[in-house]
Amino acid sequence: MSEEAPVNFLLVDDVPQNLEALEALLAHEGLRLFKAHSGAQALELMLEHDFALALLDVQMPEMDGFELAEIMRSTERTRAIPIIFLTAVATDELRRFRGYEAGAVDYLLKPIDTRMLRSKTDVFYELSRQRQILARQRDELRDTADRLATTLNRLTAHRDNSPLAIVEFEPDLRLISWTRGAERLFGWSPDAVLGRHAGTIGWMDVETAGAVTRHVAALTVGGEHRDMQVHSVRRADGMLLECEFYYSLLLDRSGKPVSVSAQILDVTERRRAEETQHLLIGELNHRVKNTLASVQAIAFQTLKGAPSPAEFADKFTGRLQALAQAHSLLSRQTWQSASLSQLVQDQLDLGTIDEGRCSVSGPAVELPPNLALHLALVLHELGTNAAKYGALSNSEGHVFIDWRLQDGRLLLNWRESGGPPVTPPSRKGFGSVLVERSLLGEGGVVNADFRPEGVQWQFDLPWSPSALDPVEQRPAVAPVAVEAPIYGERLNSHITLEGLDFLVVEDEPLIAFELSDVLADAGARVVGTPSTLDEAANAVATLAFDAAILDGNLQGAAVDTIAEALARRGIPFLFLSGYGPEHLPVAFNSRPLLNKPFDRSNLLSKLRHLVATELPQPSPGRAALN
Repeated sequence: MSEEAPVNFLLVDDVPQNLEALEALLAHEGLRLFKAHSGAQALELMLEHDFALALLDVQMPEMDGFELAEIMRSTERTRAIPIIFLTAVATDELRRFRGYEAGAVDYLLKPIDTRMLRSKTDVFYELSRQRQILARQRDELRDTADRLATTLNRLTAHRDNSPLAIVEFEPDLRLISWTRGAERLFGWSPDAVLGRHAGTIGWMDVETAGAVTRHVAALTVGGEHRDMQVHSVRRADGMLLECEFYYSLLLDRSGKPVSVSAQILDVTERRRAEETQHLLIGELNHRVKNTLASVQAIAFQTLKGAPSPAEFADKFTGRLQALAQAHSLLSRQTWQSASLSQLVQDQLDLGTIDEGRCSVSGPAVELPPNLALHLALVLHELGTNAAKYGALSNSEGHVFIDWRLQDGRLLLNWRESGGPPVTPPSRKGFGSVLVERSLLGEGGVVNADFRPEGVQWQFDLPWSPSALDPVEQRPAVAPVAVEAPIYGERLNSHITLEGLDFLVVEDEPLIAFELSDVLADAGARVVGTPSTLDEAANAVATLAFDAAILDGNLQGAAVDTIAEALARRGIPFLFLSGYGPEHLPVAFNSRPLLNKPFDRSNLLSKLRHLVATELPQPSPGRAALN
């Protein structure tokens, strides 16, 4: 608080000794005395200062006290200044009346009674002090009112614009405040709900209203007056919402509850997302475990029937590759369905089935996830057997794959012709058991006919659009009776890369070792295996090599800069990645891509094709480097 301003008195007398005597008599702390020797000088002082009292001598030359008082009363600035006349001249009633008429509050004769004068002036001193206090209090109240108005406006703006619905109700649930946020969230206007019970407007049902009432009662008797509860309430249109109620109990001075303020957050979508996430995590856990169990079974069964480690590695890798391709296909479709045509195409891309000697026909069919995984393994086994013992084991045989939909069933046929004469197997290996039992578990019927001119497999499988997630089903398309046959070049697993130098950019040591081993077996040499962006950039800038294998991601970092550096040097390369093409550098999405886990023969075929079509003479990788 600032110090009190001094109180100003004006002393007017043409005799200096009288002014000095008055000054000595009245002086005290907090009082400031101004002296004037004439009426004109007094008027000048009154223009500059505010006075709480003026003591005027009546008898003065040029302008006496009465004249000065009349001038003061005619001026707005000085009209309210109290005046006490001092005079040494005997006076009559008429003269005294003139003094009061001029605005005097008192009229004292000289010689002045000092105690009386001091008593009278003290009254005006205190009155001035009270006016200062009242003025200060008035200013403080005005400032407080301004601050309160600003705070109220801020609070109103917050309540009106907040994404929360702020509702206030009495302990009996009679609504007394309903913000615009509540109106936006629930649909009722304040006029429609204020003064009414929360359970009578359709906002809360009987069970929810009872739960809120009990909770408010618990807050009242408990020591903690704030809490959060989740309640189900309805909008004006009847939609049910899950909401978090953040309660605050408002008390009066005696500590009794007056009302409850609830800040309400709509968590309906969050709850749904949490439930979906929970289901997805459970589904992911289920699928991962099933996949691991499938891999375990494939490993053990393949090992049991393999005469040598090399054959085990070949069979196991092929089956694992078929399973991985099916997983990738399902992942691209968010595990809702997989195209049967694409399952067949994946086997052709892997080299399991020779594209140039295979005819494929059938309508567009989407398969549920489990059936797609099992059918991928089946197609892989049939293609592998055809390549080793059947129609694709010579240079003349052919494989025909066709399917159709009939009475809610998928009828799939695998037919071979032109191969060596067929004799029924004396025993069933793991591949045959896998073909038969994996589809029997899906409710299918499997028949094998080992005709001398070529083996035939018939699969009768359950299929219905209702088996797919209705939310994720694709739009209906016009039926296609027959798809065009798929043709391609047969992949030769006996490919050499004799004399070529390769750079292998891979962050997983075991995979880098496997790639180096594959290249060495094919007669190539690996000049480096960088595993980070910096190492790869340095290797591309300093080493001489003919082609490169580039991981699609190095320890979480994109490989755009490495691909750009290889392209600038004109060095052919392919991507090896566990990601799909959508996660690779956009500028290089036309580059060859091989997915992990990879098949050795498929890798070598892609590399041979790469260097045969893109490697100029002389090789840019062998150019002298500075």
